[in-house]
Amino acid sequence: MTQFKMGELFCGPGGIAYGAITAKIANPNYKIIHQWATDYDRDTCNTYTRNICPDAPETVIHEDIRKLDLTSLKPIDALAFGFPCNDYSVVGEQKGMDGVYGPLYAFGIKVLKLYQPQWFLAENVGGLKNADAGRTFTKIIDEMREAGYVVTPHLYKFEEYGVPQSRHRIIIIGIRNDLPVAFKVPSPATFAGIDNSCRTAIENPPIPANAANNEVTKQSDTVVRRLQYIKPGENAFNADLPDELKLNVTGAKISQIYKRLDPDKPAYTVTGSGGGGTHIYHWAEPRALTNRERARLQTFPDSYVFSGSKESVRRQIGMAVPCNGARIIFEAILNSFAGIDYPSVEANINE
Repeated sequence: MTQFKMGELFCGPGGIAYGAITAKIANPNYKIIHQWATDYDRDTCNTYTRNICPDAPETVIHEDIRKLDLTSLKPIDALAFGFPCNDYSVVGEQKGMDGVYGPLYAFGIKVLKLYQPQWFLAENVGGLKNADAGRTFTKIIDEMREAGYVVTPHLYKFEEYGVPQSRHRIIIIGIRNDLPVAFKVPSPATFAGIDNSCRTAIENPPIPANAANNEVTKQSDTVVRRLQYIKPGENAFNADLPDELKLNVTGAKISQIYKRLDPDKPAYTVTGSGGGGTHIYHWAEPRALTNRERARLQTFPDSYVFSGSKESVRRQIGMAVPCNGARIIFEAILNSFAGIDYPSVEANINE
């Protein structure tokens, strides 16, 4: 039995972890098991514990990474870290390394050096590669190599892997450079033909009446009236709205403001925000999606219960990695270690 004990920094609500522990390959002896996880947000830690390791709550550490004693963590065979993307996201201020969150990737490097796991998975937004004219991305990759890893960065377009959402993320896989293992990017061609429309994701099967985190948001009369003029796939700026319902906005007009889903396509990117018309809006009903509907777009099972207020849950879901997308990548890692060939494509970080 080859079990990889995985540690996780910036663990979020467990999208990566759920993908890891549900990853299965033809050789059942290869699997990933939870060792420890840490995050600075208490609700997030509670969600993770409840769904990933309910029998071992002590393995989920609620702490600011900058205050955590990294030497106190248990040894690991694998590391996952979706380091905070706030300073690299195209919808943020793009402060990069000068922001509060930009330098936090370095704690992942420290753990790699301390514990020398056999492999790692690091995740961030597609904008990372362009931050600071590409210097930030180069610096991060160089430090991963200096820590002793052969790295394979790739821009995964999760909608190409059957996820019912257009979500593009850079995932960096690192294999320790003394191991005779080569990782290849799994081919999305395997998933061609899968119905990944948001309608199918949300309606098939219907969400159970007693499903958790499924409270409907009460919309104001103005929002309801505005949405009645917005067709599927349209937003507040390209819909034919009467003057009294138009938004008084100057400058940048974000295309996701009061944007309705197109039911026959994958959803647009689920985010952690929700104010000012940035909820995701149903294609037919004049309302925002419920958190459970959003969780389905992130491929969390209905049995996955999120802890915290409605706003906290919305943020957790929006910041997660889609479970199914993570699982596909973890299965490629397991196949690589098991020596099982699988369809692959050349790594590429460009759109």
